[in-house]
Amino acid sequence: TLIEAKDLEGREPPDALVAHADGRLTLRGQELPDAAAYVAALSGEDRAALRIVPDRNLPARDLVKLGNTLRGAGAKRVLIVTERALQ
Repeated sequence: TLIEAKDLEGREPPDALVAHADGRLTLRGQELPDAAAYVAALSGEDRAALRIVPDRNLPARDLVKLGNTLRGAGAKRVLIVTERALQ
């Protein structure tokens, strides 16, 4: 089950990108304007596996596009974090 990003406020996993229903991307509560630039700035070790907590209302095509953007920028694996994983 996917979460509603608004329910995470202050509780988002510190190592995960939060993809909001409106397409915004945040990390540790701060908006991330350019996902590709973020990945490009990571070390090779940090690019090994990126975690995304997608809002349940984020269109699937937008989630796929984000995953492709992250992979294209150098992420080796993109992992989707679900509500169960957050408990």
